[in-house]
Amino acid sequence: MSLDRWLEILSTLGRNRLRTFLTMLSVAWGILMLVVLQGAGQGLSHGTQEQFKDDAVNSIWMFAGRTTIPYGGYPVGRRLTFDNGDYDALRDAPGVEHLTGRYGIRGGGFFGGEVIVRRGDKSSSFDVRSVHPDHLYLEKTIMVAGRFLNQRDLDGHRKVAVIGMPVRDFLFGPGADPMGQWIEVNGVAFQVVGVFTDEGGEGELRKVYLPITTAQRAFGGNDRINMLMFTVGDADVAESQALADQAIALMAEHHDFAPADKQAVRVRNNVEAFDRFNKIFKIIELFVWVIGLGTIVAGIVGVSNIMMIAVKERTKEIGVRKALGATPSSIITMIVEEAVFLTAIAGYVGLVAGVAILQLVAAVLPANDFFSDPTVDLGLAIKATVILIVAGALAGYFPARAAARVNPIVALRDQ
Repeated sequence: MSLDRWLEILSTLGRNRLRTFLTMLSVAWGILMLVVLQGAGQGLSHGTQEQFKDDAVNSIWMFAGRTTIPYGGYPVGRRLTFDNGDYDALRDAPGVEHLTGRYGIRGGGFFGGEVIVRRGDKSSSFDVRSVHPDHLYLEKTIMVAGRFLNQRDLDGHRKVAVIGMPVRDFLFGPGADPMGQWIEVNGVAFQVVGVFTDEGGEGELRKVYLPITTAQRAFGGNDRINMLMFTVGDADVAESQALADQAIALMAEHHDFAPADKQAVRVRNNVEAFDRFNKIFKIIELFVWVIGLGTIVAGIVGVSNIMMIAVKERTKEIGVRKALGATPSSIITMIVEEAVFLTAIAGYVGLVAGVAILQLVAAVLPANDFFSDPTVDLGLAIKATVILIVAGALAGYFPARAAARVNPIVALRDQ
């Protein structure tokens, strides 16, 4: 396209600044809204996915509670406590893949908690969890040095510990090798055998893992277990619910409570929760698409209407061009080029503005469990922009074709 043609397009658009601005605004707004809505939807999705990032999504967690139904001569309100027998029963149950218990030592929370961990003259409070070896799979713990707990540690009641990277950095120094060194947990010495990282963030890294049998003996826990967690392989929602019911039935048989008592053993089914999360965000994604496509359609309609008006207003100009020898194809090409130029520039502006808004939101708003990393598929946004450009070309083509067919004499008489 020659420089003269570009200058002619700019001159034509410049003569109708308001109309040009409104046309570009409708196109840019459509793309911007699609980009922002898609990014917001992704931000919500990423934020919620963070809640599942640290834990196995195919897992079931069980918490001992209080009975609410009289059973076997026992009154309501009886407090239940898991023990090693419950772990053994679940370990042999069909469908259970990886299994671990947790026991919280005194000085920490019920499921583990902040206790004093010391090395020499350095001490601080860290979250201490006593667990079985399969806990590695339930929390997606990633070893960076040494090893995790194993069955021999539990069988021998070994005083060994696996620590998170921040614990290592505080007690031994950043990047130090703590393998074989000793730390004290509530005054009891444990030898470090591993260092781990975790995708769950800083909170999941400030932890110390101990063999559950050692903690039960060293900290007066007898054979108590505060909670049980197990994975169910590739079981779907219905199968995971059946496995959860099976586990509750085993606990009911062991502790003499009604299997229908939902408060005696509370269950967190991550398979069901993750499936529900996916369904919710499919609905949100559909809603975002409907709104985004609605704004694009509105932009297309706006471009079409404005181009029809623009061609109508230029009927006399078109008549002059035809009288001077312009062919119908040259007139159609002229108007289509103007429409494509207009929608392309406006679409690009909307795309850049939308991405800039998402980048600003990502920089200003800290990542959390509800909103994180609002990104958009640029390929998708570019395709939407191309669709708008094609729509703009068609919006210019049809009225231009009709105008090009008008007799020059009739066009020159147009008022």
